Amino acid sequence: MAELPTACLQLHKPAFHSTGVDCFGPMSVKVGRRQEKCWGVTFKCLTTRAVHLELLSNMDADAYLMALRRFIARRAHPAELWSDRGKNFKGGERELREAFASMAPVLQNQLARQQIKFSFNTCSPTLRRSTALYTCVGAQSLPEEVLLTVLLEVEAILNSKPLGYVSADIADIDPVTPNSLLMGRPDGALPQVVYPDTEILIQRRWRHSQVLADHFWSRFIREFLPGLQTRQKWQASPPELLEKAVVLMVDPQLPRALWPIGHVTRVHRSNDGCIRSADVNIKGHAYTRPVARLVMLPALPLGEDDESPTPDLPD
Repeated sequence: MAELPTACLQLHKPAFHSTGVDCFGPMSVKVGRRQEKCWGVTFKCLTTRAVHLELLSNMDADAYLMALRRFIARRAHPAELWSDRGKNFKGGERELREAFASMAPVLQNQLARQQIKFSFNTCSPTLRRSTALYTCVGAQSLPEEVLLTVLLEVEAILNSKPLGYVSADIADIDPVTPNSLLMGRPDGALPQVVYPDTEILIQRRWRHSQVLADHFWSRFIREFLPGLQTRQKWQASPPELLEKAVVLMVDPQLPRALWPIGHVTRVHRSNDGCIRSADVNIKGHAYTRPVARLVMLPALPLGEDDESPTPDLPD
């Protein structure tokens, strides 16, 4: 098991100094009499666990860059931004890099301190769904203002979660929460408004948003919070992945019954000396994947006419 990354251990840095970004969805919104898809994007501070949510009209680089601008306008620009290798994330980084390179040298010198370091994980992009949020919203089509209100209510719930031990003594000080670091108080939300579930079926959008936020809270404390108690750690290390080893690549995005098999062309070691990712050649295409997504297959036994235990693979 690897040590915590340096981005999670930043001291004396403001919130969202090191930020992770990821997308989830899709969700359905009402626009007039038609329905359109939209997605959500999560900006998470890797040090304080503060969360910032935004809506995306589509999954291209332009929508991501506008969401990034809205995030920076409200939370200030991060020093480093971590994401997967999604096309919208890679395209946004490339467009910002090209725009900076086209500036005059004087502007480049002035803006050098405001540059964001983009870091991409080795895992393949996977569109995630927030289980509690998606269960509450489901397949129903919501007006955009209702969905945006629910997202911000969810953001307030997540940012009010204590970061450490909570004392049972009312005389003790309040626990530190992400909201304490963002706005100077533990919880900035209004008091909870409780409406019956039948309010979903009426046209009062305000009440509808509060019912959905209450549903999220119910599922959040029932399904997510108990999982924080689980602690797993392995003590023994599996055999190291070597070059030319035959591996089976695990890819959740592939259709069922497909088993991509290739051979390792290069391994990548982290600062602690362990192999964390590798380059795999499958039918002439190169992929970089973490070792957790690679299953090393046993080598074939040597026969009388065999020169190598590695089976031949199609180019």
